[in-house]
Amino acid sequence: MKKHHAKAANEVANNRKARHDYNILDTYEAGISLTGTEIKSVRASKMNIKDGFVQARNGELWLENVNIGIYNQGNQFNHDPLRNRKLLLHKQEIRKITASVQEKGITVVPLKVYLKHGFAKVLIGVAEGKKQYDKRETIKKRDQEREIRRVMKNAY
Repeated sequence: MKKHHAKAANEVANNRKARHDYNILDTYEAGISLTGTEIKSVRASKMNIKDGFVQARNGELWLENVNIGIYNQGNQFNHDPLRNRKLLLHKQEIRKITASVQEKGITVVPLKVYLKHGFAKVLIGVAEGKKQYDKRETIKKRDQEREIRRVMKNAY
């Protein structure tokens, strides 16, 4: 049972660093409000969500600091690559996320972006920052599991 880091057929961008830096407490699927050239760039996987985060403003959630590359065939109607984009969620989900962000040390980060029925979706995670020793603990645990799998594989 190997974990592959290859992209799924519909996956556009993945934020593996988020799972290293944060404990993910809860996840939500949200739509992203995009312009014409943005969705074309997303379909071409010209997207970087590594430094992105979600901000709550006026009862809405906004995806910020996410870079969607400029569409090469676009003309003067091309988009701003670092534009803030509105996330589309149900009101009760927005309320629940906003309430959890009020707690100290809780943040919302994009985990991955994928296409679903032709629409761009982002999987956002309500997360708690890991301390440095937690990160080391996670790495140690992963290395131990890898060693156990290697020994078990050679034993048979």
